[in-house]
Amino acid sequence: MKHIKYLLMIVMMAMLTTAVAQNNPIRTSHKVEKSETIFGIAKKYGITIEELIKANPVMNQQGYELKSGETINIPYAKGQDPAAKPETKTPVAKPETKTPASSATAAKSNTTPATKPTTMTVAGKKEVKVGVMLPLHDNDGDGRRMVEYYRGLLLGVDRVKKDGITVDMQAWNVPIDADINTVLNTKEAAECDIIIGPLYTKMVKPLADFCAKNDIMMVIPFSISGNDVENYANIYQVYQPQEDFDKQTIKNFIQWFNNYHVVIIDCEDEKSTKGDFTKRLRAELDNYALKYSLTSLKTNDKSFAKAFSLSQQNVVVLNTEHSPSLNATLAKLNILTEKNTDISVSLFGYKEWLMYTKVYLDYYYKYDAYIPTYFYYNEGSADTRWVERNYQKWFEKDMSADALPRFALTGFDHACFFIGGFTQFGKNFNGGKGQMTYKPVQSPLKFRNAGKGHKNVNFMFVHYKNDHTIESVNY
Repeated sequence: MKHIKYLLMIVMMAMLTTAVAQNNPIRTSHKVEKSETIFGIAKKYGITIEELIKANPVMNQQGYELKSGETINIPYAKGQDPAAKPETKTPVAKPETKTPASSATAAKSNTTPATKPTTMTVAGKKEVKVGVMLPLHDNDGDGRRMVEYYRGLLLGVDRVKKDGITVDMQAWNVPIDADINTVLNTKEAAECDIIIGPLYTKMVKPLADFCAKNDIMMVIPFSISGNDVENYANIYQVYQPQEDFDKQTIKNFIQWFNNYHVVIIDCEDEKSTKGDFTKRLRAELDNYALKYSLTSLKTNDKSFAKAFSLSQQNVVVLNTEHSPSLNATLAKLNILTEKNTDISVSLFGYKEWLMYTKVYLDYYYKYDAYIPTYFYYNEGSADTRWVERNYQKWFEKDMSADALPRFALTGFDHACFFIGGFTQFGKNFNGGKGQMTYKPVQSPLKFRNAGKGHKNVNFMFVHYKNDHTIESVNY
C-alpha cells in the first residue's frame, strides 16, 4: 500500500492550512511497522501531519515513501509541555489505509481527527461510506492508472462535501495477484454503502456475493468480462463492452443518418477490427432498405467521386480507426470537394479519433464530423480546467495526457454521480434517466436494468459543426 501512504500524505498536506510552531522539540522516536501510514502515526501520537513532517525533513522530498523498519522523529504537539512524559506505546499497524477525504474541517484544525471524520453534516444529508478496491500501486500500468483514477475520486469527494455530504472513504490496494477475500473479511468493508471495484474479472463474483450479502452498491468502473451484472441487483457496470457499444452506434446511426447517402470506404487496414463494424452496419442498412455506396482509398479520383451523391448529404464511414487511413481519406475528400463543389460531405468517425483532435480539428469542422462515444474530454471547458487545476494543486503534477478518457476526470465524475445519487435517492437510486442530477465533466452515465443489475448505456455523438462549434447529441 505504498502508493496510498504517499497519496494520503500529499492530500492531507494540501488540506492543512493551520500553521504549526516553528521549533517543536522532539518527543520520542518511532520505528515504522508494516502497513503504517503517516496519517496513522500522526493520529496515534496526537500531532498533525504537518508537525510530523516538519520533524522529519526527509518526508518533504519528492517521491518519499514511508518504509517498514525506518525510524522517525515524533515531535511534541503545538502547545504541549516538553517536560511531559514521552509516549512510548507503539501504534498498532492496520492492514488498510483510512482516507477521510472529505474531512477538511478536522484536517484544518490543529488537533487529531477522531476515528470518524468530523465533517459538517447538513440536515437531510446522510453520511456515505465508500470503499475503493483497486490496484493502487506504482508497479505497473494498471496500478498507475488506478492511482490517477483514485485521485480523481478524492477530488470528487472534496467536491460533494461542499454540498453538505459527509463521506468516509476507505481504500485498499488490490493488485492482480491479491486474494480479495482478505479485504472482504475486514469490518470496514462490510460497513460500506458503496464499493468501487474491482479491476479484474476474477474478483467480480466474490465481491458481488459480498455486496449482495451486505446490501452494498457495487460499482465496476472499468473493463471486465462476463455477465455477472445480470445476476446481481447491486452491480452498476460502468464499462460498456465493444459489442454493446457497436449495437448502440448502429442503431443511432440509422436513426440520425436515414436521409443521408452513406459512403463506406475500404481502407484495407488488416490491423483494424472496424471491418466487422461496417459489415454489421451494411447489414442493418440493407434491413431498412437504405442505399449506400462502396469505394476504396486505392480507387482513382473519378471512380471515387461516383460513390457520392449530388442530391443528398453524404456521410462517409471508414472501416478503420487508424490515423494513416484517416489522413489519406481527408486528402481524397479535399480533392473531391474542390473539383465537385456540389458534393456535400459529413464524416462519421470512431471514439479513437478523439485522440487526434489537435491534429485534425479543422478537418473535423470542415467535414461536419460525428464521433460516437461514451465520453468527451473538452479541454476548453471551465469545469475541466477546474478539476485539472485542483489536481495539479493537490498532487503537484498534471494528470496523464496519454489516455482518453482521462482517468482522474473519470474518477471525479464517478464520485459525484454515485455519491450524490446515493445521498439523494438512497437504496432507490438506479442511475436512470430520471435520477441523472449531476452534470458530468467528461464521462456521462446513464443506467438501465440488465437482468437484475444495472448497465451503463450512455451514448452520444460529438458533432464538430461547420461553424466551428461543437455539440453533443445525447441518447
